[in-house]
Amino acid sequence: MASEMSLLLIASLLRRGRQLDQLSTGLTLLGLAGGLLPLLIGRGNLLMALPCVLLILFGLVQKYWAIRVALDAELFATLAADPTQRQARLAELDAALVELHLQPATQAARPWDARILGAWRLLRLQALWLGVQLFLALIMILVVPWFSFAG
Repeated sequence: MASEMSLLLIASLLRRGRQLDQLSTGLTLLGLAGGLLPLLIGRGNLLMALPCVLLILFGLVQKYWAIRVALDAELFATLAADPTQRQARLAELDAALVELHLQPATQAARPWDARILGAWRLLRLQALWLGVQLFLALIMILVVPWFSFAG
């Protein structure tokens, strides 16, 4: 069984996903404003629209993982709050997740280690999609000035 402190620690680490999400939201809005807005007013470059659309799509995928990470952060914090009721609350949580089709019934009795590793996996996936988004934004920053020389 996981200790109260380890549950609080994982909940706190998962809450850091909020900062990742805020950075991704900024990049997504940058892609929207920088690439698609000029296209809508008739001064845009179709070649620039594609990377901006990708930037927005990567931001939406990151947003999906951010929502999952935030949910896990709240659940871990709730489970850590009352150690005496932890097993009963965990059984209720598993039943609710299965009932809402958010978790397969086969995963309902997972050990704590598997749950913590699963939460870490979600945070890593969120960070990965932010990294992809940052990489694309960096490529755009480095490549866009060359378009002015070419055209």
